[in-house]
Amino acid sequence: MTKTELSKFKKILETKQEELERIVRKRDAITIEKSADALDEVQHASERELAIRNLDRESHLLRAVRSALRRIDEGSFGICLHCEEEISPKRVAAVPWTSLCIQCQEQADRHREEGTEDTFEEMLVSAA
Repeated sequence: MTKTELSKFKKILETKQEELERIVRKRDAITIEKSADALDEVQHASERELAIRNLDRESHLLRAVRSALRRIDEGSFGICLHCEEEISPKRVAAVPWTSLCIQCQEQADRHREEGTEDTFEEMLVSAA
């Protein structure tokens, strides 16, 4: 990958990181609100649960973006953490924070669906 491409991806990732940090800092939606009405309590709990799931998703994405920025600095950006092959330029362009090539990502998704995600993650840790 050329220095120009790396610079472009670094800028994209830094912008995404700033956006996600702003989102993650706003935690007002997860505050517990008490209400005398039982239906309002259920509604608040449902909204809070949704906000928690969104916060969890955004936090996970923020970690992936930070990891991608570290890989740029280390010189391993665009290389699959599992098989160590180059990640296709189209995939990197679409998902700049990706750490896996499409084949390894599909394998990880299958493991997640099958409930064997921990085993795959252990393989990734030992490969990294």
